[in-house]
Amino acid sequence: MPKPCEEMLVDLWMSLLLLLWITCVPCVSTTPVLGPSERTQTGGSAAAAVASGLGEGQRLLSRAKRGWVWNQMFVLEEFSGPDPILVGRLHTDLDVGGRNIKYVLAGEGAGTIFAINELTGDIHAMKRLDREEKAEYTLTAQVVNADTDEPLEPPSEFIIKVQDINDNPPQFIEGPYRASVPEMSAVGTPVTRVTATDADDPVYGNSAKLIYSILEGQPYFSVDPNSATIKIALHGMDREMREEYLVVIQAKDMGGHSGGLSGTTTVTVTLTDINDNPPKFSKSLYEFTIPEDLPIGKMGGKVKANDRDIGDNAKSTYNIIEGDDQGMFEIITDSQTQEGILRLKKPLDYETRRAYTLKVEATNVRSEPGSGGPFRDTATVKIVVDDSDEPPIFSKPVYSLEVNENAPINTVIGMVAARDPDSTGSQVRYFIDRHTDMERQFNINADDGKITLAKPLDRETDMWHNITVTAMEVRNHSQISRAIVAIRVMDINDNAPEFANEYEAFLCENGKPGQVIQTVSAVDKDDPVQGHSFNYRLVPEMLNNPNFTIKKNPDNSISVVAKHDAFRRQKQEMYFLPIIVTDNGNPPMSSTNTLTIRVCGCSSDGTVLSCNVEAYVLPIGLSMGALIAILACIILLLVIVVLFVTLRRHKNEPLIIKDDEDVRENIIRYDDEGGGEEDTEAFDIATLQNPDGINGYLPCGSQMLLAYQRLKLNTIVIYCFLTRDVLILHYCSLSFCISVLKSFFLC
Repeated sequence: MPKPCEEMLVDLWMSLLLLLWITCVPCVSTTPVLGPSERTQTGGSAAAAVASGLGEGQRLLSRAKRGWVWNQMFVLEEFSGPDPILVGRLHTDLDVGGRNIKYVLAGEGAGTIFAINELTGDIHAMKRLDREEKAEYTLTAQVVNADTDEPLEPPSEFIIKVQDINDNPPQFIEGPYRASVPEMSAVGTPVTRVTATDADDPVYGNSAKLIYSILEGQPYFSVDPNSATIKIALHGMDREMREEYLVVIQAKDMGGHSGGLSGTTTVTVTLTDINDNPPKFSKSLYEFTIPEDLPIGKMGGKVKANDRDIGDNAKSTYNIIEGDDQGMFEIITDSQTQEGILRLKKPLDYETRRAYTLKVEATNVRSEPGSGGPFRDTATVKIVVDDSDEPPIFSKPVYSLEVNENAPINTVIGMVAARDPDSTGSQVRYFIDRHTDMERQFNINADDGKITLAKPLDRETDMWHNITVTAMEVRNHSQISRAIVAIRVMDINDNAPEFANEYEAFLCENGKPGQVIQTVSAVDKDDPVQGHSFNYRLVPEMLNNPNFTIKKNPDNSISVVAKHDAFRRQKQEMYFLPIIVTDNGNPPMSSTNTLTIRVCGCSSDGTVLSCNVEAYVLPIGLSMGALIAILACIILLLVIVVLFVTLRRHKNEPLIIKDDEDVRENIIRYDDEGGGEEDTEAFDIATLQNPDGINGYLPCGSQMLLAYQRLKLNTIVIYCFLTRDVLILHYCSLSFCISVLKSFFLC
């Protein structure tokens, strides 16, 4: 049957498109063609698939066991016609005569993106396709019975590829760019590389083939059209002339041919500094006026060498290369301002030299290899010294004088001298700073600077006196200078030697003859140049001393030695040995010092036990009567205890005590302190205060208790005075016995 007109127009349109595609891409020709009908061994029908736009010379393809012949189908992306675009046509050998069959399409985009004519097998693209979103679709075609939908043959897969068109321009994803290159770089030096990307298919056609060109930045830079490497194109690019450049790079697809799409980016190129400029002084001659009293280390002027470079390349150092033979000046670099600071190293003197001419050099710190450096520049510095009214100058900064300690008042110790360094030569007057001479021991002549003694000196009190002398100009009292005068007091032999300590020697009674009792040394406040040497001797009246003698030791000391062993404390407790000590001064000085020797009791090994004479004599002088009284008191105490126990068995009867003698009259005073609460608890104070009891009646038991308390009291008294006085001891014992007997008989 003839085709409808509409279908014929579609076929004609598709044929023209395919013809155009085949012409452009002759190497890609894979459209399916019809083949002869082939039958399977089971008698099944063969199928054929026909693609639209069949070209002449296309090869025949066949598949065994089925009637389909497949190949890839293509559809142009971004196609937007008024009608759906015909992608291809399917046909089978079963479609013969009036057989009732239909074509079924399944897979990616079936029914939505792609649709098939069930009767003819034509496949159409229903939507506009974008290869950059999806490049191909996999579909399944099958022939089924139109009435029962039973498959007439197995399904087969085929692919529809979206054919690329140049619809994406190149893009610089990482732009805009910044790059740097050293100034004065050679032509062809690489600066940086840019990269553009194209979303089109790089395999199909030239849609993604990029060519780079420079739109802005010539003639300074160039770009490689294929690698997009930006290079230096101009010789001698100087940073000091221009530091930054803006380069515009274009990337164009389709190999740069007409009709291609393009994209651009910017590259900011900065020239980095190299040390290609020398320092340059702003002036060739600098003039400074410096006062002669400018302190050392202070600034006298500034110089500056400018450098067109930056950073470390602009740093310079300054040196004085001529005109400073005496080393009066130095020049240093200010790290912040890069200025040369001229400073004094030695004080200026207008009267000696009034002008200096220096040659100063500035040199770069760094230099580039091959740049011809280091770069330098020189300038002349003229310095004029300005006269100033200077204070007087002493001939010495420190004076050292000596004076004997026995020098008389008004003795001239020495003198100081100062002069006015100015050309006018003003007179100078001298004064002593009394803050350094609080005791006013020295005077100074205001006109000639002679220092005299105002008060006597004592070397043993102050060996050195440091005073400050001021010199003042007569014409200008504000001009004052100072000098230190150190006065040393020289020693004379005016102090006699004496014992180094207050010695007290101890002599044992059982000592042996020749025993060293004490080692004695001497000291002298004087300080002779030859050192001390002392001579010891006994006073003349003790030269024949029968008890002691002295022996000189090598260390300028002596040893006191006992002559016999008959020393006893009972005979004589202490001995006094006067010794004369003489020094070796001129004239010699001497003094008499007495050594006290105490006789003590010692153990067999010589250890001193006791040196107290009273403690030793008291036990020996205790009389036999005192011992008998003490023994009698003890016996009476025992008798009282026995009687007290016996009387306890009898009936206690009241007894009126009538005694004119008050027991409180027997009061014994002693020097020992009481026992505090123990003594209070030991005695019945109320009983002692009222020995007669209530209304003169006191029971016998109370009398016995009173007697016991008195016994205890007198015993303490006896103990306290046992080692003190024999008479007091006897008295205590006697009063104790009377008190006990009286209490007993009354009871």
